[in-house]
Amino acid sequence: MPFAPDQMRCDLMCGLGEDGRWWGEFSVFVDARALAALGLLDGQPTAAAASPPGWWHAAGERYAASRWPLVRVG
Repeated sequence: MPFAPDQMRCDLMCGLGEDGRWWGEFSVFVDARALAALGLLDGQPTAAAASPPGWWHAAGERYAASRWPLVRVG
């Protein structure tokens, strides 16, 4: 992996939902300086070349809008 251990963090939250089923959420955070070194920040020429199509962004926004705010049980 191109990141040092101190450049990224992975978090996992899990628990039982109100319906008794398990749920989990996994988040990955990467230091902006590590992304810049790979050319993956906005405004860098290499980042612009790999941009996903517009429909992908729209689908992601629709998905995010349907999920927030999350209600935590517990």
